[in-house]
Amino acid sequence: MSPLLAYALIPPLALALDAWWGEPRRLHPLVGFGNLTLALENRLHDDSRGRGALALAILVLPPLLLVAWLGVWLGGWPWGTALDLLVLYFAIGWRSLEDHARRVGEALTGGDLPGARRAVSNLVSRDTADLDAPGVARAAVESVLENGNDAIFGALFWFLVAGAPGAILYRLTNTLDAMWGYRTPRYRHFGWAAARLDDLLNWAPARLTALAYALVGHFRPALACWRTQGRRWKSPNAGPVMAAGAGSLGILLGGAASYHGAIQGRPPLGLGRPARAEDIFRALRLIRHALALWLVIVPLLALALS
Repeated sequence: MSPLLAYALIPPLALALDAWWGEPRRLHPLVGFGNLTLALENRLHDDSRGRGALALAILVLPPLLLVAWLGVWLGGWPWGTALDLLVLYFAIGWRSLEDHARRVGEALTGGDLPGARRAVSNLVSRDTADLDAPGVARAAVESVLENGNDAIFGALFWFLVAGAPGAILYRLTNTLDAMWGYRTPRYRHFGWAAARLDDLLNWAPARLTALAYALVGHFRPALACWRTQGRRWKSPNAGPVMAAGAGSLGILLGGAASYHGAIQGRPPLGLGRPARAEDIFRALRLIRHALALWLVIVPLLALALS
């Protein structure tokens, strides 16, 4: 087996580990990273881009350089490969996304709106206390589609491009963007560097994710929604992903939503009927089919290039 093909087989193994074990309940590196981020933010925060860029460098560079050094020191098979597998397993959040989204869908299907609101609050940053059932379904589907890129495909892409250091850089930056990337008075400037780096790192994987969503669903509507609606979204990468996903599923997402007590007018995404509880499970199925497509194409590319 060629080294390139062996390398291409690490993603399915990491996905299998994630599907089997899920995220570690204790001592997850990203949980520790989040706690460290909060502590550093309390020490360094001010209303400047410079402090935010410094905090980003302090948090991301040491683990990135450590993983790169370990990869060189350990070499290839078996210990270097084991490191790659472990890093990618920790970087992927497929099982967690499935579990959280299913709780929302099951609560909605069972008529438990308060429980669905509580469950969807673990997926989204918008205000959820007053959401009706369609609003909960819409929020959950949007989160599933967007996090399909953020928690799965983006990490896979950067692992394939740059190995374990690429996956580390992507996942840590994505985590910082999730914590600091808000356009609020506190984070508008401090979180700017994390948000811009996340936009840069997500540009390619987001469009590959959108293409995969289109290929495994309703292709033409997905492409049309991506082309006409994606650019209108506030995020240059979430827009194409969610527009393509909504078009592929044949449902309507977007519209006004409340964030931190303020209503934000958001453009529509997709076409057809409004999202329902069943569409949460359909969105999860779309991700599984898109993953299957990736897992077929990547080894074939490795074979062609080896």
